[in-house]
Amino acid sequence: MSEPAKQAGASVVSRRGFLRGGGGLALTLPWLESLPVRAEDSGKLVAPKDPPAPPVRFACVYFSNGVEPIHWWARGEGATMEIGPGLKPMEPFREDMIFLKGLYNEQAARHKSPHLGRMANMLSGAWVSTEQGEIRVGRTMDQVLAQRLGAQTAVPSLVLGIEPTELRLEDGLSMIYGSCISWASDTKPATKEIYPARVFDLLIGDPAGRRIDRTILDEVLADARDLSRQVSSSDRRKLDEYLESVRDIERRIERAADDGRLEGRRPARPSPALMRPAERLPQDIPDHMRLMLDLIVLAFQMDKTRVATLMLNNDLSQMNFGFLEGVHGSLHLDLTHNGREPAREAMYLKTNQYHVAQFAYLVGRLKAIAEGEGSLLDHSLLMGCSNLFDGDRHQADEMPILLAGRGGGATPTGRVLDYSGRPPDGRRACGLYLSLMNRMGVPITRFGDADRPLAEL
Repeated sequence: MSEPAKQAGASVVSRRGFLRGGGGLALTLPWLESLPVRAEDSGKLVAPKDPPAPPVRFACVYFSNGVEPIHWWARGEGATMEIGPGLKPMEPFREDMIFLKGLYNEQAARHKSPHLGRMANMLSGAWVSTEQGEIRVGRTMDQVLAQRLGAQTAVPSLVLGIEPTELRLEDGLSMIYGSCISWASDTKPATKEIYPARVFDLLIGDPAGRRIDRTILDEVLADARDLSRQVSSSDRRKLDEYLESVRDIERRIERAADDGRLEGRRPARPSPALMRPAERLPQDIPDHMRLMLDLIVLAFQMDKTRVATLMLNNDLSQMNFGFLEGVHGSLHLDLTHNGREPAREAMYLKTNQYHVAQFAYLVGRLKAIAEGEGSLLDHSLLMGCSNLFDGDRHQADEMPILLAGRGGGATPTGRVLDYSGRPPDGRRACGLYLSLMNRMGVPITRFGDADRPLAEL
């Protein structure tokens, strides 16, 4: 057995190890329940008797400009749950989700700015400063998790987006508030990464950006073959699946950066001898979103991080959804503010469904990956959300929120939880965040405007 494989086998606590290639390149392994560990008495590698439970992960997928309320509803439970047209992409995952109704952030609901005062505080419940010379909101729950759990992983959190951070003014406030849902402190947003190639480098462990004249996997296959002889058949399949997912992302980053769609043309396929992916953005929105979602899956598989946020679009986004059949115009001005005109309402519904489809894709990917006694989804807590309910009216007295995943078994799914008829302190979104942080092993007694977890969750 090679020395790197021995190092991999020595990982007792996290069930993680590393495959190492030339030049010091290391690839973190997925969670493998049968990974050999060193016996305390003899120092020999032996199969584990009681492998530890997989860790719990959290991800938030955010979309801007709210929903069409008439299409956003759910009733019933489990496989027979009925869901509205806006949620149709979640139909295969009704048993894996929780539909939350009536939760809100009080500070956002009473803010004078209909957009920027109701977005940056999505995950904090804090007040957005109205002073032009001051950037101030509140540290978000994902960054509380990152601070408390980040030492257990190589990357404390992934903060991802599709559109760049904007610096212009809107409503007299900085568009930084409309570009960031993750805040490291009251005055500083967490750095948002929109380039898939840079996220890939961060996860694979090649931040120096050296040229790779073969795929990363070619450099570590020898150790992979060595390790596969030591683990169970189910873990062997998991290892093969994981390595192929890394290779697939490499290929797609290269294609997405070089396919030339912005110029309306498609060049020849890239050479099989992959160089390091270029630091250019993918040339269309669907490729970009799927790459970022797949990178979250890869990060969770590798246990490189347990906390991730992804902004599918900025607030006030002018993203064009022309890639959807029959849809044209910008998301904010043309589709969200549709004046209840039937044709534009129908297009707006398609954008809502497309956003939900991205969340459903993440749910499906994680559900398909076996881990321990269940799946990667079983050991995750996923949240799909927007900061506004009726986007056309800037309605902020409730927010559209979906949860998926069982958080290691502590969170029953296939339910509808309606808090809309309760007093304000019984429907605070920060109560939800307290509950999620508790499930993640971060028990705190107060967050934002809530001093108790959300009831019944």
